[in-house]
Amino acid sequence: MLPYVSFCAVGHSYTTDKGQLIPALRDVSFSINKHEFVAVVGPSGCGKSTLLRLLSGLMQPTKGQVRVFDHPVTQPRDDVGIVFQKPTLLPWLKVTDNVLFPLKHKFGRITLADRVRAADLIEMIGLTKFAKHRPDQLSGGMQQRVGIARALLLDPDILIMDEPFSALDALTREMMGFELLKIWNDAPKTVLFITHSISEAVLLADKVLVMSEGPSTLAESLDIDLPRPRSPQTMQLAAFSEYTNRIRKHIYRQSEAESDAPLQAMLA
Repeated sequence: MLPYVSFCAVGHSYTTDKGQLIPALRDVSFSINKHEFVAVVGPSGCGKSTLLRLLSGLMQPTKGQVRVFDHPVTQPRDDVGIVFQKPTLLPWLKVTDNVLFPLKHKFGRITLADRVRAADLIEMIGLTKFAKHRPDQLSGGMQQRVGIARALLLDPDILIMDEPFSALDALTREMMGFELLKIWNDAPKTVLFITHSISEAVLLADKVLVMSEGPSTLAESLDIDLPRPRSPQTMQLAAFSEYTNRIRKHIYRQSEAESDAPLQAMLA
């Protein structure tokens, strides 16, 4: 069976204003099955967000191909929903209208069926009582749930999430992780989730991709064999600690190598 998403020897370089090429990714290959939840971790600046832009079709790789069900991604796709680091809600619109905004922006009109769909999504994220509230009347976690509902409005096959909980406090972030798992269980999607939190990646994902320092490649693809549904007790399992420690060794080894490089150059 063909993978739903595949990165095939993908490389990407950015061009500066002076025409200089800055390599971000090199020879990255991995696949994601349908309805699989895949998390990506790695050092800052290793190209994690570049992976999302390539999958969304917002830009093209310098080398290799990104494919969705064996078709190359050459432009933005309607079957991809994006959840950003901040929910970027329109402050003058109520929750329902913020959720409906992608449809209004795309088609210029909203049908009764669209409003029913939005109401169902708002109920799924547990905010029915707040449907007529504006964003400034919601907590940060609530706003991020609205952003997730908005991304699900067009019923995308693929959901890509760029550190969606990074602006939240630690307790809210953990709670939102479990909220996301519930939403994903109720409405299964193929998920590519970017995070700086190793424990968050292991808690949420079926597979964790560990990226190297830039220009980045795939250091390890780690299948997470932990029982679902996940819960706070999951984090107490010995296997959970083994997974997080294994990933940390990759990250710390890269950081130590980077910090040792100037000294090694002096001694050479």
